[in-house]
Amino acid sequence: MEEAQGDWVDHLYSVLWAYRTTVQTSTGETPFRPTYGYEAMIAVEIGEPSLRKLQVSQERVNNEAIAAELDLIDEVRTTAHLRDVATKQLIMARYNKKVKPRSFEKDDLVLRRADIGNKNAREGKLAANWEGPYRIKEKLGSSAYVLETLNGKALKKTWNADKLRAYYS
Repeated sequence: MEEAQGDWVDHLYSVLWAYRTTVQTSTGETPFRPTYGYEAMIAVEIGEPSLRKLQVSQERVNNEAIAAELDLIDEVRTTAHLRDVATKQLIMARYNKKVKPRSFEKDDLVLRRADIGNKNAREGKLAANWEGPYRIKEKLGSSAYVLETLNGKALKKTWNADKLRAYYS
């Protein structure tokens, strides 16, 4: 690992080229095509005879092909954008299907997520993940809460609902 520590710069162009010429799932296109209007020619195509290389070598045919691709670039970009939006909506729907919205009212008893930094080093990973119980003193907005101990002493910080769990006594 230490031997290759300064080598990342040497590999950067290869990695970027690989990324830019790989079809992205979200858009269905390579990042190169919507940017430049046509697919990139990979190194293998340059060295080996192919129909595409033959067309590039014939200037008139190449110019016509580039002009046709440039006429379609807006359509390619629009299609890629619509696919990207559809993919994001699918991801959001899957997330919303799994997530459980948490809402608490004043005087509800809750446990709060134990801060990793505050765990006792001696206990390690066996330390409790939740602390409490605490009482909801005040609700701020839709998911922020002010907590207090059962003795009525308010905690300094506010806590988000995703860091709280209902306490059943």
